[in-house]
Amino acid sequence: MSFFVTYSKIGEVWGDIMIQVNNVSLKFGKRTLFEDVNIKFTNGNCYGLIGANGSGKSTFLKILSGEIETTTGEVVVSKNERVSFLKQDHYQYDEKSVIDVVIMGNDKLYKIMEEKEKMYQQTEFSDEDGMRLANLEAEFMDLDGWNAEASAATLLSNLGIPEKHHYSLMRELPVKERVKVLLAQALFGNPDILLLDEPTNSLDLEAIRWLEEFLINFNNTVIIVSHDRHFLNKVCTHIADIDYGKIKLYVGNYDFWYESSELLQKQMRDSNKKKEEKIKELQSFIARFSANASKSKQATSRKKMLEKIQLDEIIPSSRKYPYIDFKIEKPAGKEILKVENLTKEVDGKKILDKVSFTILKGDKVAFIAQNDMVKTTLFNILLGIEKYDKGSIEWGKTIVPGYLPQDNTDYFKTDKNIMEWIGQYYNIKDETVLRGFLGRMLFSGDDVFKKVNVLSGGEKARCMLSKIMLESPNLLVLDEPTNHLDLESITSLNKGLINFQGEVLFTSRDYELNNTLANRVIEILDNGKIIDRRVSYEEYLDKLKQ
Repeated sequence: MSFFVTYSKIGEVWGDIMIQVNNVSLKFGKRTLFEDVNIKFTNGNCYGLIGANGSGKSTFLKILSGEIETTTGEVVVSKNERVSFLKQDHYQYDEKSVIDVVIMGNDKLYKIMEEKEKMYQQTEFSDEDGMRLANLEAEFMDLDGWNAEASAATLLSNLGIPEKHHYSLMRELPVKERVKVLLAQALFGNPDILLLDEPTNSLDLEAIRWLEEFLINFNNTVIIVSHDRHFLNKVCTHIADIDYGKIKLYVGNYDFWYESSELLQKQMRDSNKKKEEKIKELQSFIARFSANASKSKQATSRKKMLEKIQLDEIIPSSRKYPYIDFKIEKPAGKEILKVENLTKEVDGKKILDKVSFTILKGDKVAFIAQNDMVKTTLFNILLGIEKYDKGSIEWGKTIVPGYLPQDNTDYFKTDKNIMEWIGQYYNIKDETVLRGFLGRMLFSGDDVFKKVNVLSGGEKARCMLSKIMLESPNLLVLDEPTNHLDLESITSLNKGLINFQGEVLFTSRDYELNNTLANRVIEILDNGKIIDRRVSYEEYLDKLKQ
């Protein structure tokens, strides 16, 4: 294995280029993940790195950061540029204070601070020590060290970490809060090149909106992997598309890439169709007149024309979109769901306090809360999985709910394969029918014999969606349904839910799903009360701003 990082002065070779990837290949055994990749990432742009699950998005970021060695090729970073990479190991800094972890985002500054502190603890100073300390103070000032703690604190507060936790040890914070601290670390100190892998994970609505504005106003180079379509649309100036081990660059955001790539495929198909018609015409002429002496010259001429026609090779994308379609077996009656004065206390605190609402025909309700546990608890109570303290829940007699939980662990504590797992819920004798259905959910060939307890998060999510579709419910309860899904599956799920004729109760961090599906928003406040608005998600956000 070999990995080369070389440096050049800005402007000497490429002007404003921050990172250049030259002929990079990466192989794991017989599998080639990338081959001869050549791409330039320039200053002032934000690149969304997209590709199917397993295409190597996170791996490519690690190549750019130097964490993974390449098989061939080199990554060239402009001289003196600082690369900042969003770390994923939130246990790495357990014994460090939160504020220190953020400042460690600028490694040079943090090391200067450590050395300064150590020197000031000395009881005796030599002339050499004095000179060294003077140099450290000068570097400290150049790196804006006097404002480091204030800058770190501002980042933490903007991401939703209360001031009282800024000097706590990392191990004292919940895992979701630690993830935010690592994001603050990546953003700290105005890095020249910012590499972010799923930065919106664990962020609430306000934090995501703040991050969007931060990146829009960020003047340096950003490369992002994200499954959030709205986030990519909001912040990206370019899309870097990984397909078949190559990376192709598009100017514009995610929607522009999607429409452009679809249009390009259509143009190539139309061009090929015309060429195929011309080929058939020439072949027909040759077949009819090649044996006719008077027409032989024309036939020979057309044969030469035929040989020159080449069909443009349309390589189908490695992306695969599952077919998600929720069919209703028994339509719901007029009565859907009535909740009155629902109260639930957890650890001495009321998380639901006299909550009342009625679900009507056609409702697609987005539930919003700062605390994920509150939304999950409400859904579990509605479905009889958890008990409540007071109040009443009345389902319509015709309602057949389908539930997608946020935590599906218990469903997969078995060594059954996918066919057997689906079969235990439904009495489908025809294996061909079941295989066809699973094939549409991207479980083809021998995939159906995979043990469900070793499936990836995305595969388990598709299994759960398959289960719900086969239930044919007339009402859906979905707790973070886009979790673990790739962009293709999220797109298919979004379309399936828009087309669903029943009612939907859901919670999601996916802006696009919320905005295209919800016609009503119920916000659960910290005091356990609710605000019920019959508005779209975008209208709800506008009201929040006001």
